[in-house]
Amino acid sequence: MPLRVGRIPFLVCAPFFFNSVGRENVFFDTEFFDGPPSVHCAGLKDGSIHLSPASSITFAQKPGAFVLSPSLCTSCSFEVRSVKLFSRYPIEELSNKRIRMTSQSKTSVTLLRILLENRYGLSPEYVPGLAAEESDDACLLIGNLALEENERHRFAYSYDLGTLWQEWQGLPFVFGAWIISKEALSPGLRPTLECYMEHLEKGIQEFRRDPAKALDVWLSKYPVSLPRPIVEDYFSVLDYRFTDERKESLAIFFKLAAQMGLVESAPPIEFLQ
Repeated sequence: MPLRVGRIPFLVCAPFFFNSVGRENVFFDTEFFDGPPSVHCAGLKDGSIHLSPASSITFAQKPGAFVLSPSLCTSCSFEVRSVKLFSRYPIEELSNKRIRMTSQSKTSVTLLRILLENRYGLSPEYVPGLAAEESDDACLLIGNLALEENERHRFAYSYDLGTLWQEWQGLPFVFGAWIISKEALSPGLRPTLECYMEHLEKGIQEFRRDPAKALDVWLSKYPVSLPRPIVEDYFSVLDYRFTDERKESLAIFFKLAAQMGLVESAPPIEFLQ
Protein backbone atom coordinates (compact mmCIF):
# COMPACT_ATOMS: atom_id res chain seq x y z
CA MET A 1 0.00 0.00 0.00
CA PRO A 2 1.39 3.45 -0.88
CA LEU A 3 1.63 6.29 1.63
CA ARG A 4 -1.12 8.74 0.65
CA VAL A 5 -0.17 12.39 1.25
CA GLY A 6 -2.62 15.28 1.16
CA ARG A 7 -0.93 18.19 -0.63
CA ILE A 8 -2.39 21.68 -0.16
CA PRO A 9 -1.88 23.90 -3.25
CA PHE A 10 -1.75 27.12 -1.20
CA LEU A 11 1.31 29.34 -1.21
CA VAL A 12 1.77 28.77 2.53
CA CYS A 13 2.56 25.11 1.82
CA ALA A 14 5.21 25.73 -0.83
CA PRO A 15 8.11 24.90 1.55
CA PHE A 16 6.54 21.50 2.26
CA PHE A 17 5.85 20.49 -1.32
CA PHE A 18 7.85 22.48 -3.88
CA ASN A 19 10.35 19.66 -4.35
CA SER A 20 7.58 17.19 -5.14
CA VAL A 21 6.24 19.27 -8.04
CA GLY A 22 6.83 17.36 -11.26
CA ARG A 23 8.82 14.73 -9.36
CA GLU A 24 6.01 12.75 -7.76
CA ASN A 25 7.22 9.50 -9.29
CA VAL A 26 10.58 9.67 -7.47
CA PHE A 27 8.90 9.30 -4.07
CA PHE A 28 8.87 5.54 -3.74
CA ASP A 29 5.52 4.16 -2.52
CA THR A 30 4.06 7.66 -2.04
CA GLU A 31 1.00 9.21 -3.72
CA PHE A 32 -0.02 12.90 -3.58
CA PHE A 33 -3.57 14.22 -3.55
CA ASP A 34 -4.21 17.93 -4.04
CA GLY A 35 -6.95 19.81 -2.21
CA PRO A 36 -7.72 22.53 0.35
CA PRO A 37 -7.42 21.87 4.09
CA SER A 38 -11.12 20.99 4.38
CA VAL A 39 -10.76 18.17 1.83
CA HIS A 40 -7.73 16.71 3.60
CA CYS A 41 -9.48 17.03 6.96
CA ALA A 42 -12.22 14.78 5.60
CA GLY A 43 -9.66 12.46 3.99
CA LEU A 44 -7.77 11.99 7.22
CA LYS A 45 -10.96 11.19 9.09
CA ASP A 46 -12.29 8.73 6.51
CA GLY A 47 -8.90 7.10 5.91
CA SER A 48 -8.49 8.04 2.25
CA ILE A 49 -5.17 9.79 3.04
CA HIS A 50 -2.54 9.03 5.67
CA LEU A 51 -1.05 12.44 6.40
CA SER A 52 -1.27 16.11 5.50
CA PRO A 53 -0.39 19.58 6.85
CA ALA A 54 -4.10 19.91 7.47
CA SER A 55 -6.19 22.20 9.65
CA SER A 56 -5.04 21.69 13.21
CA ILE A 57 -8.62 21.25 14.50
CA THR A 58 -8.76 17.93 12.61
CA PHE A 59 -6.72 16.30 15.38
CA ALA A 60 -9.43 17.13 17.94
CA GLN A 61 -12.30 16.04 15.70
CA LYS A 62 -11.31 12.36 15.85
CA PRO A 63 -9.55 11.81 19.18
CA GLY A 64 -7.09 8.93 19.31
CA ALA A 65 -6.88 8.49 15.54
CA PHE A 66 -3.82 10.61 14.82
CA VAL A 67 -0.36 11.68 15.91
CA LEU A 68 1.36 14.97 15.07
CA SER A 69 4.81 15.71 13.76
CA PRO A 70 6.72 16.95 16.82
CA SER A 71 8.79 19.39 14.77
CA LEU A 72 6.67 20.76 11.89
CA CYS A 73 3.61 22.98 11.78
CA THR A 74 2.29 26.06 9.97
CA SER A 75 2.49 29.09 12.23
CA CYS A 76 3.59 32.71 12.41
CA SER A 77 4.69 35.44 14.75
CA PHE A 78 1.66 37.71 15.11
CA GLU A 79 0.43 38.28 11.53
CA VAL A 80 -0.03 35.39 9.14
CA ARG A 81 -1.49 37.49 6.25
CA SER A 82 -3.34 34.54 4.73
CA VAL A 83 -6.08 34.05 7.37
CA LYS A 84 -8.04 37.28 7.63
CA LEU A 85 -11.41 38.74 8.47
CA PHE A 86 -12.37 41.43 5.96
CA SER A 87 -15.17 43.68 7.21
CA ARG A 88 -17.26 46.70 6.31
CA TYR A 89 -17.49 47.52 10.03
CA PRO A 90 -15.06 47.63 12.97
CA ILE A 91 -14.81 44.20 14.58
CA GLU A 92 -16.48 45.46 17.77
CA GLU A 93 -19.64 46.24 15.75
CA LEU A 94 -20.14 42.81 14.17
CA SER A 95 -22.87 41.51 16.52
CA ASN A 96 -25.95 40.62 14.45
CA LYS A 97 -23.95 41.24 11.27
CA ARG A 98 -23.63 38.68 8.46
CA ILE A 99 -20.20 37.03 8.19
CA ARG A 100 -19.32 34.73 5.29
CA MET A 101 -17.17 31.89 6.66
CA THR A 102 -14.70 30.13 4.37
CA SER A 103 -15.49 26.54 3.44
CA GLN A 104 -11.77 25.76 3.01
CA SER A 105 -10.61 25.44 6.62
CA LYS A 106 -12.41 24.39 9.79
CA THR A 107 -9.53 25.64 11.96
CA SER A 108 -9.90 29.22 10.74
CA VAL A 109 -13.68 29.11 11.18
CA THR A 110 -13.30 27.75 14.71
CA LEU A 111 -10.63 30.32 15.56
CA LEU A 112 -12.75 33.21 14.33
CA ARG A 113 -15.73 32.04 16.37
CA ILE A 114 -13.57 31.75 19.49
CA LEU A 115 -12.21 35.26 18.95
CA LEU A 116 -15.53 36.92 18.17
CA GLU A 117 -17.55 35.19 20.87
CA ASN A 118 -14.98 34.77 23.66
CA ARG A 119 -12.63 37.70 23.21
CA TYR A 120 -15.12 40.29 21.94
CA GLY A 121 -18.44 38.93 23.27
CA LEU A 122 -20.15 39.19 19.88
CA SER A 123 -23.07 37.27 18.34
CA PRO A 124 -22.84 37.52 14.54
CA GLU A 125 -24.76 35.57 11.91
CA TYR A 126 -22.45 33.01 10.30
CA VAL A 127 -23.07 31.85 6.74
CA PRO A 128 -20.95 29.32 4.82
CA GLY A 129 -19.29 30.06 1.51
CA LEU A 130 -16.02 30.45 -0.34
CA ALA A 131 -15.91 34.23 -0.81
CA ALA A 132 -17.85 37.36 0.13
CA GLU A 133 -21.14 38.27 -1.49
CA GLU A 134 -22.57 41.77 -1.82
CA SER A 135 -25.03 41.17 1.04
CA ASP A 136 -22.27 40.16 3.48
CA ASP A 137 -21.02 42.52 6.16
CA ALA A 138 -17.75 40.64 6.54
CA CYS A 139 -15.97 37.54 5.29
CA LEU A 140 -13.30 35.16 6.50
CA LEU A 141 -10.82 34.23 3.79
CA ILE A 142 -7.77 31.98 3.91
CA GLY A 143 -4.83 31.01 1.75
CA ASN A 144 -4.33 32.56 -1.67
CA LEU A 145 -7.80 34.13 -1.61
CA ALA A 146 -6.89 36.12 1.50
CA LEU A 147 -3.52 37.17 0.07
CA GLU A 148 -5.20 38.37 -3.12
CA GLU A 149 -7.94 40.21 -1.19
CA ASN A 150 -5.21 42.05 0.74
CA GLU A 151 -4.25 43.73 -2.54
CA ARG A 152 -7.79 44.69 -3.61
CA HIS A 153 -8.62 46.94 -0.65
CA ARG A 154 -12.37 46.40 -1.07
CA PHE A 155 -13.15 46.35 2.66
CA ALA A 156 -12.80 49.23 5.10
CA TYR A 157 -11.37 46.95 7.81
CA SER A 158 -9.26 43.80 7.89
CA TYR A 159 -8.09 41.73 10.83
CA ASP A 160 -5.30 39.16 10.84
CA LEU A 161 -6.42 36.19 12.95
CA GLY A 162 -2.85 35.29 13.88
CA THR A 163 -2.38 38.76 15.35
CA LEU A 164 -5.74 38.74 17.15
CA TRP A 165 -4.91 35.41 18.82
CA GLN A 166 -1.38 36.35 19.87
CA GLU A 167 -2.50 39.71 21.28
CA TRP A 168 -5.09 37.84 23.34
CA GLN A 169 -3.20 34.71 24.41
CA GLY A 170 0.40 35.86 24.18
CA LEU A 171 1.27 32.85 22.01
CA PRO A 172 1.62 32.28 18.26
CA PHE A 173 -1.26 30.40 16.66
CA VAL A 174 -0.88 27.00 14.95
CA PHE A 175 -3.01 27.06 11.80
CA GLY A 176 -1.83 23.77 10.38
CA ALA A 177 -0.15 20.69 11.80
CA TRP A 178 1.29 17.65 10.10
CA ILE A 179 -1.48 15.23 11.08
CA ILE A 180 -0.61 11.56 10.65
CA SER A 181 -3.10 8.72 10.76
CA LYS A 182 -2.11 5.91 13.10
CA GLU A 183 -2.61 3.57 10.14
CA ALA A 184 0.62 5.06 8.75
CA LEU A 185 2.44 3.69 11.83
CA SER A 186 1.82 0.10 10.73
CA PRO A 187 4.90 -2.01 9.83
CA GLY A 188 4.05 -1.85 6.13
CA LEU A 189 3.92 1.97 6.00
CA ARG A 190 6.21 3.14 8.81
CA PRO A 191 9.50 2.99 6.82
CA THR A 192 7.98 5.05 3.99
CA LEU A 193 6.53 7.51 6.51
CA GLU A 194 9.89 8.01 8.21
CA CYS A 195 11.64 8.60 4.89
CA TYR A 196 9.00 11.09 3.86
CA MET A 197 9.20 13.03 7.14
CA GLU A 198 12.98 13.28 6.73
CA HIS A 199 12.39 14.57 3.20
CA LEU A 200 10.06 17.26 4.57
CA GLU A 201 12.65 18.54 7.02
CA LYS A 202 15.29 18.73 4.28
CA GLY A 203 12.84 20.42 1.91
CA ILE A 204 12.17 23.28 4.32
CA GLN A 205 15.90 23.80 4.78
CA GLU A 206 16.35 23.83 1.00
CA PHE A 207 13.51 26.35 0.63
CA ARG A 208 15.10 28.69 3.18
CA ARG A 209 18.48 28.51 1.42
CA ASP A 210 17.06 29.58 -1.95
CA PRO A 211 13.38 30.60 -1.75
CA ALA A 212 13.40 32.28 -5.16
CA LYS A 213 14.44 29.07 -6.90
CA ALA A 214 11.95 27.00 -4.91
CA LEU A 215 9.13 29.43 -5.68
CA ASP A 216 9.91 29.26 -9.41
CA VAL A 217 9.15 25.54 -9.22
CA TRP A 218 6.06 25.96 -7.05
CA LEU A 219 4.50 28.81 -9.03
CA SER A 220 4.99 26.95 -12.31
CA LYS A 221 2.31 24.53 -11.09
CA TYR A 222 0.34 26.68 -8.62
CA PRO A 223 0.40 30.30 -9.88
CA VAL A 224 -1.04 33.18 -7.85
CA SER A 225 -2.32 36.61 -8.86
CA LEU A 226 0.20 38.50 -6.77
CA PRO A 227 3.36 40.50 -7.53
CA ARG A 228 6.48 38.43 -7.00
CA PRO A 229 7.92 40.73 -4.26
CA ILE A 230 4.75 40.24 -2.20
CA VAL A 231 4.95 36.48 -2.69
CA GLU A 232 8.55 36.34 -1.50
CA ASP A 233 7.97 38.71 1.43
CA TYR A 234 5.04 36.56 2.62
CA PHE A 235 7.46 33.92 3.87
CA SER A 236 9.14 36.41 6.20
CA VAL A 237 6.15 36.12 8.57
CA LEU A 238 5.78 32.34 8.47
CA ASP A 239 7.44 29.85 10.79
CA TYR A 240 7.26 26.08 10.38
CA ARG A 241 8.88 25.09 13.68
CA PHE A 242 6.58 23.36 16.16
CA THR A 243 8.06 24.97 19.25
CA ASP A 244 6.99 24.35 22.85
CA GLU A 245 5.02 27.62 22.96
CA ARG A 246 3.18 26.63 19.79
CA LYS A 247 2.30 23.26 21.30
CA GLU A 248 0.97 25.11 24.35
CA SER A 249 -1.03 27.40 22.09
CA LEU A 250 -2.59 24.45 20.26
CA ALA A 251 -3.66 22.87 23.55
CA ILE A 252 -5.35 26.15 24.58
CA PHE A 253 -7.12 26.33 21.22
CA PHE A 254 -8.49 22.79 21.65
CA LYS A 255 -9.63 23.61 25.20
CA LEU A 256 -11.50 26.75 24.11
CA ALA A 257 -13.07 24.93 21.16
CA ALA A 258 -14.30 22.19 23.51
CA GLN A 259 -15.70 24.73 25.98
CA MET A 260 -17.75 26.26 23.17
CA GLY A 261 -18.95 22.86 21.96
CA LEU A 262 -17.11 23.19 18.65
CA VAL A 263 -15.37 19.84 19.33
CA GLU A 264 -16.49 17.16 21.76
CA SER A 265 -13.39 17.35 23.93
CA ALA A 266 -9.83 18.68 24.13
CA PRO A 267 -7.74 15.54 23.48
CA PRO A 268 -4.21 15.02 24.79
CA ILE A 269 -1.75 15.75 22.00
CA GLU A 270 0.20 12.73 20.79
CA PHE A 271 3.36 13.08 18.73
CA LEU A 272 5.11 10.81 16.26
CA GLN A 273 7.81 8.92 18.12
